[in-house]
Order: sequence, then C-alpha cells, then structure tokens
Amino acid sequence: MADVVPLVPKEGVDMAGHSHWANIKHQKKKEDRRRAKLFTKLVREITVAARRGGGDPEFNVQLRLAIDRAKDANMPKENIERAIKRGTGELEGVDLEEIVYEGYAPSGVALLVHTVTDNRNRTASMLRNAFSDSGGSLAEAGAVMWQFDRKGYIALEPDGLDEEQIFEIAVEAGAEDIEFGDELIEIYAMPEHFESIQHAFEEAEIATKNARLTMVPQRRMTLDEKETLNVMRVIEKLEDMDDVQEVHSNLEITDDIIAKYEGEL
Repeated sequence: MADVVPLVPKEGVDMAGHSHWANIKHQKKKEDRRRAKLFTKLVREITVAARRGGGDPEFNVQLRLAIDRAKDANMPKENIERAIKRGTGELEGVDLEEIVYEGYAPSGVALLVHTVTDNRNRTASMLRNAFSDSGGSLAEAGAVMWQFDRKGYIALEPDGLDEEQIFEIAVEAGAEDIEFGDELIEIYAMPEHFESIQHAFEEAEIATKNARLTMVPQRRMTLDEKETLNVMRVIEKLEDMDDVQEVHSNLEITDDIIAKYEGEL
C-alpha cells in the first residue's frame, strides 16, 4: 500500500495538527505490519496442518481450526486456498517444519515456543540470542515440556448466556474444567473430547469466541508486578519473531497487570 504524502503547508499555516497526523500515519503503518505478520503466521499454520492431515477440514481438526482463525482475521479466501494447496503439494512452496523449543524466561518462568520454519538453524540461533539477551536460556528437549498438558480450549463470551446451561452442555460433552469470568467463560478438555464439545455448542447455537488445541501449565508461577511485566515483554519479543507461531508459559498474570502492560504499548 502506498504511503499518503501530507501536503506541505504554506507559510503561516497552523501546524498544530501535524504531529497528530504523523501519529495516525505511524499507527496505520504499525497496524499494517501487524496484519501482514499475522497473515504470514496463519498461512504457515494452514500449510503445515494441511500437509500433516490432508486438505479437507472436515477430516482435519487442526486445519479447520487454522482456517477459522484465518477467517476471523479477515484473510482473503484465495490466500487460505493457496496455503492449503501448498500443504497438500498441489502448489509448490517452501519446505516448512514445526519445532517446539523449550526454555526459561527470567525468574525461572517455563516457556514452550512453537515455531514453523524453513531454516531450523536460523530459528534456533535467533531464539538462543533472544533468550540470552533477556536473561533467560534455552533448555534441553523435555526439560520444560513435562510441566504442560495438551488440552482442548474453548472460550465463550458470557453476555446473555445461562451459566447452568453452559455447564451442563460442556460437562455432558466431556469438559474437564470450566472457569466462569466476567469477560470469558473458559472450558478445558482432553484433546479427544474437544470436537464433541465444539459440536455440542454448535447444536445449541452458542457461538464460540475462541477454540484451539493448546498447552496448559500444570502449575502457574506468581511473580511480583515488575518481574511479571519483564517476562511479558520477553514473551512479546518472542511472539513478534517471524518463525514463532505461539508461546506458552506457566506465568500467572492478573487482569490489573495486563491493563498496565497494555498501557505501555
């Protein structure tokens, strides 16, 4: 997208609004970069899912979830279709592989870094430097993974929903744990029950805000505010890397700290 060039003001014209325009322009570029980066990550996720489980989302849960996320991000349909065809080999593309790196952020917070890369040496080097610069360290395979369990995760917006009905539907479909919050109802389940819970909510015509297979820590670490914010910055730095799809941690983060962190951005 071409940049819009602001008009040069004539002599005597008030420049009070110039910095405001510059800020808007900068924010627009920032949002465009974020959108492009998100699309790149989603394309990789779709491609890998299609390669692993085939190109039909009806028979490939990971692909269906990746497509849903792409649609939520308003990715064009043709981008999604090309990513699927690259995964199934119908279109030529780069050779991508999934690698999960394990490590520790400052204060001993455990991290799982899920990557999709076409160059594992480049990715490992970038992660090693990122961990080292932040005061953390990469760990050997298995050193961190045992602290997490693979779970199905479904989130609902609570507005207008009956908690008893949600509880009944989720439990009957195989939910393991349900957390009712002011902004989200969060449901956790073993991976084998994930699809049945999704289907149960679809039949009840209850929309899900988020649904995915994820890694959930067995226990969470609580740090003081300064340490928590420091680790959150490290996680964001990792998530901003092109090869990184997602970062899982065992850090406990309160709503107050999240609000304070968002205020920094």
